[in-house]
Amino acid sequence: MPDWNTRLEVKLGDKTITPIDNFTPTFNVPHTVIHSIEADNVGFVRQPFTFTFTMTVRAIGTAVADLTELAVNGQEFAIAVAEKKGSDWAFKSIKFSRCIITSANPSNVVIDGAPAASFNCASLEVGLEA
Repeated sequence: MPDWNTRLEVKLGDKTITPIDNFTPTFNVPHTVIHSIEADNVGFVRQPFTFTFTMTVRAIGTAVADLTELAVNGQEFAIAVAEKKGSDWAFKSIKFSRCIITSANPSNVVIDGAPAASFNCASLEVGLEA
């Protein structure tokens, strides 16, 4: 059985804003194929990659308001991995830095459980720390 002792969190500086319930990344690495008069497919031009993601967080406390404020102000944040130490969560490593929110989609109020909000984001620096 897996040991679920890590989670992703939104961090602003040293402060954890909220844990992430759902994280869906999208990588885009566009290439343009080059053809010549003599032959097809002689090479390619690689264009800049983009990394976007959608994250869903529970609308508990001020988490969604804090993230919405980041979006409105165009403020950057980071996505970090936290590791469970006893009954507490401790910082482990930064995975995505210089993230920005491009759009937000709050959910409706629900009768059972907490409402959630989804945020579409882009990361300007993708880290590969271990």
